[in-house]
Amino acid sequence: MATALCPGSFDPVTLGHLDIIERTARHFDHVIVAVIRNPQKSQSLFTLEERQEMLHEVTGHLDNVSIEFFKGLLVDFARDHGAAAIVKGLRAVSDFDYELQMAQMNQRLSGIDTFFISTSPQHSFLSSSLVREVSKYGGDVSSMVPPIVRERLVQRYEERSSS
Repeated sequence: MATALCPGSFDPVTLGHLDIIERTARHFDHVIVAVIRNPQKSQSLFTLEERQEMLHEVTGHLDNVSIEFFKGLLVDFARDHGAAAIVKGLRAVSDFDYELQMAQMNQRLSGIDTFFISTSPQHSFLSSSLVREVSKYGGDVSSMVPPIVRERLVQRYEERSSS
């Protein structure tokens, strides 16, 4: 049974993330969506548990997908879960520059290969940070995130503005 990891911070999960997860699920027996806290990114909007919960909700239609979060090296997590591959979505050439270096390091450390899937054109501009920014200022992100995520974004920014 071939297992793949789709790692990311998913803060919040976008339709671009969901597209990559769904496409990965078509090619692997089991997909683990690995939710990480990225210390290089700014303060998280949602807790790890909230991100995990939203991912459970938006991937519930995929029988071969599970959601987990972890700390430490991705390759250690991959090895511990018997993953044969890491799958990453690429939006632009700038993503490739960084992701290639990570893929080579991960392969060197563990022998686990990384597969790149090009993002569908309608999602190529999406990033969680852009979605947070648009949502923070009241912009409509309904075409960028699943409905439950949009609701959570609206609620989170309403909470922050009333405190």
